[in-house]
Amino acid sequence: MAQPLDRRALLLASTAAAAACTVPGSASSPSRQPQRADAEREAQVARQELFAHLQQVAHGQTPITPAERALRRRRAAELLTLSQAEAILVEPGPTLTWLTGITWGRSERLFALVVYAEGSHQWICPSFERSRAQAKVDASPGLGGEMVEWAEHEYPYRLLAAELQRRGVQQLAIENSVRHVHVARLARAWSGRMVLGDAWLVALRAQKDEHELQLLRRASELTQLAVREVALTLQPGLTGAEVAARMAAAHEALGMSGSWCLALVGPAAALPHGDHSPRPVAKGDLLLVDTGATLLEYQSDTTRTWCVEGEPGVEAQRAWQATRSAQVAAFESIRPGVPCRTVDAAARASLERSGFGAGYAALTHRLGHGIGMEGHEDPYFDGGSEVILAPGMTLSNEPGVYREGSFGVRIEDIVVVTDTGADHFGAWQTDWRSPA
Repeated sequence: MAQPLDRRALLLASTAAAAACTVPGSASSPSRQPQRADAEREAQVARQELFAHLQQVAHGQTPITPAERALRRRRAAELLTLSQAEAILVEPGPTLTWLTGITWGRSERLFALVVYAEGSHQWICPSFERSRAQAKVDASPGLGGEMVEWAEHEYPYRLLAAELQRRGVQQLAIENSVRHVHVARLARAWSGRMVLGDAWLVALRAQKDEHELQLLRRASELTQLAVREVALTLQPGLTGAEVAARMAAAHEALGMSGSWCLALVGPAAALPHGDHSPRPVAKGDLLLVDTGATLLEYQSDTTRTWCVEGEPGVEAQRAWQATRSAQVAAFESIRPGVPCRTVDAAARASLERSGFGAGYAALTHRLGHGIGMEGHEDPYFDGGSEVILAPGMTLSNEPGVYREGSFGVRIEDIVVVTDTGADHFGAWQTDWRSPA
């Protein structure tokens, strides 16, 4: 008599069945749409149950406090000397949230923060949004700041220009993500000079403090755990879309938000950002999973490439080993005082020694990017970067080897510059047989 399937096997079967319902052309049939929707809902419930045990894993971290943000604003004011500016303009986005804890959607109407070198700050706010904005400010102890309101018929630029003139500002720094339309319109209303605040931004946010490092480390550890748990559920026949859906469920169970995943099967991984191939995993295929999520505002970003079942070809195995060697070579070159471009060069030199060509022959993109509140932020490991590494900087170390039409390999971990060298978050991948 056949033995009954255990619950885990049943859950895996239900998610696989839903994935099988998604076939080319099926979406065009109205009669099949309700059936497919029902199957996907069942699969989503099954995925949640599949990773329910991960809810027992506590992240153990606390959010950034208003007092910490007050120290950040003080430092932001002090660092304006790097741009020889008396103030800086910041639109809604990661830098505004990093400084104040305030989130605000961008629209055609300018809502902004102006930080002054003498330590104060102002809000530029549409008049009809005053109450909503004030409520957000009041909810953050000690944040405060004068509200400069502008009515719909007058626009904010002359009012902002008058404030800058009143405060004796002769040079205004512009945070990197401020939109050009606002800069151009302010330039017509104000006779002062505007400069890009890129050096200010790197000095302010690139070197993470201990609390930020704890959050980033834990975010990476949890994502690596999610990848390992998802890998235990995989088998040939699944598509990249189903792998990504399981990653989202695992991240959610671990208490992370904003999960994203690029799951590329076989030749699809030969393009670093993939293609639209629906090809399912087959025996001997390499699977590339590039994924991350958010933990208390801070990001994770991990890539693993492994063979779900069977053994990849000899050239793919050689590429995997060369990629791992390049990652080690890059890591060993990281220390304070080293230019970012040197680390990128170390990875490429290693790939060349492994027989995969010089320059961009195998590694077609930069080695890595900064990470913090943003998944990609300054500084970057690329051949043109002039940024000098300093303790507390966190970046991705993600070499790869790509052979169009055949396979792609990438291995990515987050590294942090220490006082004497470098550390990495979580555990390295050491073999193509497993993401662990």
